[in-house]
Amino acid sequence: MGANIDRLSGIEDFVAVVDAGSFALAARRRQLTRSAVAKSIARLEARLGTRMFLRTTRSQSLTEDGEAYYERCQRALAELDAAQACMDAARRTPTGRVRLSLPVLFGRLCMGPLLLELAQRYPQLALEASFSDRRSDLVEEGVDLAVRSGPLPDSTTHVARRIGMQRMVMCAAPTYLQAHGWPRGIDELTGHQCIVYGRGGQIKPWEFHDRHGLRVEVPTASRFCFDDLQMIASATLAGIGLARLPMWLVVDALRDGALVQLFDEPHPFGYELNVVWPHSRYLPLKTRVVVDLMLEKLPPLLADT
Repeated sequence: MGANIDRLSGIEDFVAVVDAGSFALAARRRQLTRSAVAKSIARLEARLGTRMFLRTTRSQSLTEDGEAYYERCQRALAELDAAQACMDAARRTPTGRVRLSLPVLFGRLCMGPLLLELAQRYPQLALEASFSDRRSDLVEEGVDLAVRSGPLPDSTTHVARRIGMQRMVMCAAPTYLQAHGWPRGIDELTGHQCIVYGRGGQIKPWEFHDRHGLRVEVPTASRFCFDDLQMIASATLAGIGLARLPMWLVVDALRDGALVQLFDEPHPFGYELNVVWPHSRYLPLKTRVVVDLMLEKLPPLLADT
């Protein structure tokens, strides 16, 4: 048994280094230190009696033996992944802990009910959710899944699936409109009391698409600036001023008349919403059931808005 384990030791690290193109990136994907990966490869080379990589200070490439070994290791790991998938399919019961990183308000209002549904549906599934608008480092912090709003940077260390688009809407309370008038378009927003989002002294401008579908920014100045969307929504409901908010947050208030949408937008503006997880060849069943439920339940929620 021990000899068989030794034969497998270092193979995943070796394939990860080849796939990533560097020891440092492979270490991040494997959630290891660069030193640990380098030592693992060194032990593998010693065991096989050959060099896998040609290394210089600026680059690395596979030796002829390394290329042949990589091709076979890839196929072997694919077979192991397929075997694990068969075991998961046969088990049909997700078990283990899934760690999530969620935006505070969207996480609480939209993801919260899904987490409760998952807990009731899968008694052996453990869920650990962190609610923060800070973008966590999934690999370094051991996060299995994260929900991200807005454009994603190009990455070879993460996988992303699009959930939908968070459409933004201009809205106000009827009491504010009765007192200050009703702006019917972007050009009429100037002079109105605005309730804006800002953080660290930086106020985020309101963003729209013009009639040609091009992105435009409308600068805002206000004595009401908050870094919490719920507070902005509450101030808007109180008749303090106009706000630009995600439709999913205010859809109920718009339906019951507590808020009013100020004008239709021919090309609605919004922010893409994605579920993101660290890159791997195989997504465990415990993680896959969470992703599947998100892709089932969240797009209709956003589409309804």
